[in-house]
Amino acid sequence: MSARRTLDDLLERHGTTYADEAGIRLRDTPQPLYQLLVLSHLLSARIRAEIAVASARALFSHRLRTPRRMADAPWQERVDALGEGGYRRYDERTATQLGDGALVLLDVYGGDLRRLRREADGDTGTLRAGLRRFPGIGPAGADIFLREVQTVWPETAPHLDAKALQGAERLGLPTEPDRLVRLAKGEDPALLAAALVRGALDRG
Repeated sequence: MSARRTLDDLLERHGTTYADEAGIRLRDTPQPLYQLLVLSHLLSARIRAEIAVASARALFSHRLRTPRRMADAPWQERVDALGEGGYRRYDERTATQLGDGALVLLDVYGGDLRRLRREADGDTGTLRAGLRRFPGIGPAGADIFLREVQTVWPETAPHLDAKALQGAERLGLPTEPDRLVRLAKGEDPALLAAALVRGALDRG
């Protein structure tokens, strides 16, 4: 099978971002960007992606969709929402980190991640460092956020991290980001990245 055919099949099967799966209508506005930060935090733990997505949905169903609501919510409510999504192994620590992270976002960026974007001025390293200021967001969480946000922050594209490139290698596709983007022929790089990551997990 040609590389193009392999990639077309992969995008057809797995070309959905985790943000879409979690019900986040991603736009360059404060609320969905915050929701993506929460989702990235949950996905970065050693837990199945479907549980992380379900737990993000549960938090949002509790109306914990903004940093102010997250910070003001009782700790037990955050724990309970995570438990509803099946996120039980890390629920207590994560509930604390989500509350603390919401306060960091409010205190440092006025609740608006676009301020971090402006501060970075197109520099991915600065973006990554800013994201890692949030409790629970390490290298993996920063990569997840950057993979997904490139839809609305095009200066970060193409962001194909080690996990995405691992998927490409396992599928016999090129492992150079520029070659993958050319092969995808204008496909949204966030969809490309998500498909490659899911491909890596399928073969993991």
